[in-house]
Amino acid sequence: MKTASTLLIAAIFLFLPACSSGGQRTARPPVPPPAGPPAMIGHIVFFQLQNPSDFHALLHDADWMLGTIPSVESYAAGKHLDTGRSTVSSDYDLAVYLGFKSEADLRAYVIDDQHVDFVNKWKPRLKSLTVYDMLDWPTTRYGVR
Repeated sequence: MKTASTLLIAAIFLFLPACSSGGQRTARPPVPPPAGPPAMIGHIVFFQLQNPSDFHALLHDADWMLGTIPSVESYAAGKHLDTGRSTVSSDYDLAVYLGFKSEADLRAYVIDDQHVDFVNKWKPRLKSLTVYDMLDWPTTRYGVR
């Protein structure tokens, strides 16, 4: 009987957080766990909105318009995490990370209709946009793949 009670309590604690989201989260497409090293190319975008109340709409569109493009290998999006460190920039509303296996996949993403539609929809509503593209150095330098 003690084992059954322990299992019931454990199940409650495991499932309780899923019930308490309070409607604050945006539904996300399922993302499989990474298998091995990170994507060879990282495309990181920082959005600053003219109207910060557009955050959830921007996040939703990024999830479903960018995170579902076939050439995207990995995807993450979220708001600034305040860690109290003055060296960490906080001048954005949403950051999006997209990983690609190759430059050809990044080029395919840039011209994909969903990306073009996303840019056309959101560019007029932005105060600023900063984009960084990076090549994963250990992947290319040491042939990790």
